[in-house]
Order: sequence, then structure tokens, then C-alpha cells
Amino acid sequence: MRKGRLSKKETNFIEKNVDALSVEAMADALSRDPKSIELFIKRKLKLGLSEEEEATYSLEERPYWKELGQQFTYEELELFKYHWARIISQFKDDVFPTEELQVVDAIKLELLMNRSLKQNKDNIDKISAFEGVIQQERSVDPDQQDRDYILNLERQIASLRAAQESLNRDYRDLQTKKNSMLKEMKGTREQRIKRLEDSRLTFVGWMAHLIQNPSLVKKYSVEMEKMRLAMEGERKRLSEFHTYEDGTVDQPFLTSDTIKE
Repeated sequence: MRKGRLSKKETNFIEKNVDALSVEAMADALSRDPKSIELFIKRKLKLGLSEEEEATYSLEERPYWKELGQQFTYEELELFKYHWARIISQFKDDVFPTEELQVVDAIKLELLMNRSLKQNKDNIDKISAFEGVIQQERSVDPDQQDRDYILNLERQIASLRAAQESLNRDYRDLQTKKNSMLKEMKGTREQRIKRLEDSRLTFVGWMAHLIQNPSLVKKYSVEMEKMRLAMEGERKRLSEFHTYEDGTVDQPFLTSDTIKE
């Protein structure tokens, strides 16, 4: 089974047979891992995507994705894509450009909050380690204690505690900003429930609810079109001559439009 990047010939084969062959069949024909074939189909051909996968791949096509790559680590970018996919899926593609920037900023704040917590944990671990060394140093005979070493460690602990307080303040500030931004986006649970409750009160509210949920509009539109096609099919069938059990021939659905000579 070959590894590495797909060749031009292989990608052409996949594009040509994606509708005719299964992923496993194409993988066997190309001696490739089925997962690599499936990934190419989803990432490049945009087929078989869930809502979250579609949102994730669309993010990587944004012009600012490269900028994000210079601002955050690989692990942070993976978390960024996770949050982005879930938030965009929640809003059901009803996101304007300005709201998209709000989503990006909200996720950035979340990542910075995680950074702050990680740095805080690192400081706590260092403080515990230094305190252990100091305790061990003080347990020996007073004449053999390295006073300068102990003093240096105590200074580092004091510096780490000061940094810890600063990180806690930064975390609280970031959390306040993120909560405020989520409220502006009307993305909190309280606002979401209130929006659904309000949508049941009036016709205008219901229309506003439909506007904010394009997928719901699409679902209702498909159902209405199916009903229309079914009705047209039955109208045509019942407009034809029908032989009843008693041998009578007549049109069940008789109007000025359907009457036959």
C-alpha cells in the first residue's frame, strides 16, 4: 500500500470514479489507504461532508487562515477548527461577514484563555517544585544550608506568584470579553431559548425564526414541493377514465379542466 501524496493520475481516477465506485474499491485499485481516499473526496471534491466538516474545510479556504497559522500553534489551530465548525453549524450558515469576524474573535479569546490557564498551571508546578527543593534544603544541618540558593528560589517563587496573579486577571478579563461577544452574537443558551419562545408568539416572530434558520426553510420547501408533486400526480391519475367494480366507466376527478369528450 503506497504512502504519501496522491499523484495527478490518482486524483483524476478518483474524480472520474467517485460516483461509480466505493471508497474501498478505489483504494484497492490504487493500492492506497481508504482513509486517504475519503479525505481527498471530502477535502477537495466536497462530497459526503457533514455540516461540521463542511464548515471546517471552508475555514481553511479563508484568506485569514494563513494569518491564524502564524498566531497559534498546531494544537491551538486544531481546537480553533473544532470550535469554528460547531459554532457555524449552530447558526446554520446564517452568518454575515461581520458576524464571521465576531466568531473568529470569540474563538481567539477562547484560545487565549486556554493559554493563560496552561501558563498558570506551569507556574503552579514550578512553585511546587521550588518549594520542595527549599524544604529539602532546610531539612539539612543549618551550617550546611546554602542560604543564597534558598533566597534565590524564594525570589523565583515570589516572581511566579506575581505572574500567577497577572494571569488570573488576564483570564478574567478575557472571559468577560468572550461572554460579552457571545451575547452580541446572541449565541448564549438564554438568548437562544428566548428567541425560540418569541418565535411562537406572533407571525412576525415566526417569520424572523425562519429567516434565522435557512436549513428549516429548505426543509419546509422540500416537503411542500413533494406535496405539490404528489397532488399533481394524483390529479392526473384521477382525471383519467376509471372502471368501477360495477363496470361503470367514469372520471373520479371531473372538472371543466379535466373533462374528456
